[in-house]
Amino acid sequence: MKRKNKFAALTLTASLMLSGVVMMPADFSGPATAEAAKPGNPAAFDKKVTARIDERRIYEDVRRLSVDIGPRVAGTEEERVAAGMIRERLQSYGYEIDVQEFAIPDTMVGHLSTSGGEEVTVSIPSGSASTPPDGLTAPLYDAGLGYPEDFTEAAAGKIALIQRGEIGFRDKIDHAAAAGASAVLIYDNSEQSGPPNMSIGTDAPIPVAGIKKVSGEALLEDIAATGGSVTLKVDALSGRTSQNIIAKRTPKKGTNHEIVYVSAHFDSVPLAPGANDNASGTATALEIARVLKSYPIDKEVRFVFVGAEEIGLLGSEHYVSTLSGQELSRSLTNFNMDMVGTGWENATAIYLNTVDGLPNLSTESAMAAGERIGTPSELVLYKRGSSDHVSFHEAGIPAVNFIRREPGTAALEPYYHSPEDTIDHISIGRLKEAGDLVGSAVYSVIRSN
Repeated sequence: MKRKNKFAALTLTASLMLSGVVMMPADFSGPATAEAAKPGNPAAFDKKVTARIDERRIYEDVRRLSVDIGPRVAGTEEERVAAGMIRERLQSYGYEIDVQEFAIPDTMVGHLSTSGGEEVTVSIPSGSASTPPDGLTAPLYDAGLGYPEDFTEAAAGKIALIQRGEIGFRDKIDHAAAAGASAVLIYDNSEQSGPPNMSIGTDAPIPVAGIKKVSGEALLEDIAATGGSVTLKVDALSGRTSQNIIAKRTPKKGTNHEIVYVSAHFDSVPLAPGANDNASGTATALEIARVLKSYPIDKEVRFVFVGAEEIGLLGSEHYVSTLSGQELSRSLTNFNMDMVGTGWENATAIYLNTVDGLPNLSTESAMAAGERIGTPSELVLYKRGSSDHVSFHEAGIPAVNFIRREPGTAALEPYYHSPEDTIDHISIGRLKEAGDLVGSAVYSVIRSN
């Protein structure tokens, strides 16, 4: 099926679900919603959640994470402070807490300065080679888009300045290395507030840095064209760790209950305060944990706050790898929240992303809850990975990621992974909407009869 037709089919499915008609694939054998098998009026139980979800609390936690702490890059002190805040809050709610510490790959850091002493903001991708301790000073070479034919013998020993676009980052880097360039600076091809965060694979042959479009154009005009030089310094921070914080609550009666997971990552990319990505999901999950801390439940609930998502879903991968066979057999479903609070006006839909694009217990519970409570945003079932629900899915646990996108295009906010991902672009109303929707859906699954 073509992508356009596939998207239309998924949107139709979501629309029918919202109107009370549920389209199931032929191999979907589970109940449409968990509450379908429970007595009582589900709407009455929803009110126990929606009446207590406090958007002011969520917003304040977004502020603490994105303003007071700021960028929470995996392995940094800021990420550790965020983990401590989450742990203390969950302990105050009475949950049983487990802290997992795990090793992460080397974190690359660096800076760039011109021969005139001007500092240029850079991002250093994981996989970049390091420079000598004192840095690497060399003239710039204008390598265009980084095709092999963009390099001549004059590139040898120089730092290649390459524009983003048309071919992959790693191709540009490998072409520069083959031409004898000593390092690579890749400048963006669109006006963004921060340097590009690049994925270049492992073990690049030379040091690599990303810079903004305006910085690249200025270096071309002021440095490359005049024969000036720049100094690039790239260091590897080795032996770093990240953390997962897990809060568990079990029913008062019985043992070996089915497990429902609510997850969110609390780290961010370099230079980004991470207000929407993902202080919004973290703060909303914390508020749901507060609301559900004492209601009667008949399933075990675990709130899983993970680190190191931005460098490859490492926190969630580590967590699910520690689950025993017995725990996996009891695992029912996962509700993951990532980027649920953006105020970008085009993001009028809440996407329910599943890895296979198919409905599951989490999506069906959310669709049913959205209909009951009158969630104002369109809910769209969509095939997409790129967040921690992938780790649960790959472990055999049905999972969904809640995320705001523009309907039709599925575009993310323009502040994504940039210094502009600040609390100024957070919608307090949408935080409330996410808390009500996911909180009601989770409670419908775990509540006691």
